[in-house]
Amino acid sequence: MTAHGRAAGDSTFVRTYTLTRGRTKPRHLLGLETVLDAGPGRPGPGQAEECADILTLCRERRRSVTELAGRLGRPVTAVKILVSDLLDADALVVPVTSPYAASDADAGPSTQLLAALSAGLKRKWPNAIAYPQAG
Repeated sequence: MTAHGRAAGDSTFVRTYTLTRGRTKPRHLLGLETVLDAGPGRPGPGQAEECADILTLCRERRRSVTELAGRLGRPVTAVKILVSDLLDADALVVPVTSPYAASDADAGPSTQLLAALSAGLKRKWPNAIAYPQAG
């Protein structure tokens, strides 16, 4: 690596460190697929300009943590820390939606969803006790 490349890498690390104020873990448990929406609150004073960028993106439409990290060009962990700050300020919310996209609210999960869940569980724990199927 050249001296210039090393300096560029060091400046990116320092920028990320200052962006998160030295924190390495978010306060909220956020997955890569966690979807976020703009909330009624506002970011606190002194928050990174990336917080304003996150809010702008989430006001356009709901965004996942992964999409935010990609659009900002920042590490996912850093974005999770900033998102945690915005969740604390109620500037972002995790929208609560119906887990099923059926027109009938009492319809519950589809047969396909249950079959996919069952197959995934069998792959993860192939030696688990099998329960007889209702029928």
